[in-house]
Amino acid sequence: MPRHRLLLPLLVALLAPGSRAAEVVDGIAAQVGTDVVLLSEVMELVGPIEADARSQGVPEAEIAKVRAEALEQLIERRLLAKVVKDAHLEVSEGEVDNAIEGIAQDNGLSMDQLRASLGTHGVAWDEYRARIKTEIERNKVVGTMVGSQVQVEESDVRALYSELYSDQPEGGEEVHVRQILVLGGEGTPRDVATACRAAREASARIAKGEPFEKLAAEVSAAAPQQGGDIGWIHVDAMAGWMKTEVATLEPGSVTGVIELPFGCTLLQLVERQEYAPVSFEAAKPALEREIFASREDVERRAWLEKLRSQTYIERKGHFAGTATLMAPPLR
Repeated sequence: MPRHRLLLPLLVALLAPGSRAAEVVDGIAAQVGTDVVLLSEVMELVGPIEADARSQGVPEAEIAKVRAEALEQLIERRLLAKVVKDAHLEVSEGEVDNAIEGIAQDNGLSMDQLRASLGTHGVAWDEYRARIKTEIERNKVVGTMVGSQVQVEESDVRALYSELYSDQPEGGEEVHVRQILVLGGEGTPRDVATACRAAREASARIAKGEPFEKLAAEVSAAAPQQGGDIGWIHVDAMAGWMKTEVATLEPGSVTGVIELPFGCTLLQLVERQEYAPVSFEAAKPALEREIFASREDVERRAWLEKLRSQTYIERKGHFAGTATLMAPPLR
C-alpha cells in the first residue's frame, strides 16, 4: 500500500489561527455517538477559509456551506477516533517524531526551521504534533479498514497505460518551454494592440536582465504561478507558429514578440532533448498508485458512509438541516 505523505503546507493551513473559540458563543454543533462537536471547533477550523471568502464577497449561503463542510470533517474525525481506540491503532510518540522529521526533510527544512515556520503561522508545537498524530492515525485506519481490501490487477494497469500512452510518439524531439501570453480582443479586458504593447514592455524588461519567470508571473495568462512554465511539449504536438519560432532558439533564449489573433506572446526555450517513449514498465509504478488511490477513495467513502449509518449523529441548531447540502467532506 502506498505511503500517505503528510505535507507541511496543508497541515499549516489546517492549523493556522482563524476564528478562535473565544470569539463565539459556544454550544454543541453535533452529537456523534456519546461524543460532541462544539461550535467553537467548527469556527476555529473554518476561520481562515471564511475570512478569505468574506474578503472576496462570497454570499452568506456559500459561507454556510463551508461551515457545514467543516462540521462534516469534524464528525468524520470523531468517527475515526473511535475506530482508532477500538482497534488499538493509537500512534506512538516515536511514530510522530519520525513523521515530523520526514515532513521537514520533504520540505527541505531542518527541525529548527520547521519550528520557526510553524511559529510564523501562529501554530504551537504541541498543537502541531497532535495534528500530525491525528493524521497518522487516520491513515492507519484507512489502510487497515479500507486499503487492505483494494486490489490492483496488471490488466487494470495495462488498460490505463493504453488509455494514457497509446498515442505517444515513437521518437523525435521535445522541448521545455516558458511562455508569456497577454490576451487581447473579444472576451478580454483589452484590445490586441494594448495586449501587444504590454508584451513588448515585458520583452524590453527581459532584454535588460529581468527574469522571464518574473514577468510571466506579472502579466502572463499562461501558467503565471509557474513563471510561465508550460512544461515539456513534443514538437509534433506544437502549433505551427510555435514550432517555427522554437526551432531556431538556443536554450535560455527568448523569441521576439509574436502577434496572434488573440493577443501577443513571447517564448523562452529552457532546454530540448530527444523524446523517449514511456514504456509500460517505466509507467507501471505510478499507474498502480493512481489506480490504487482512486479505488481506495471510493472504498473509503463507502466505509465512512456505513460507519455513519451505524452511529448516532445529530446535527444541532444552525447545522440541523445541513447534511443534505453536503458534498464529500473537506480534506
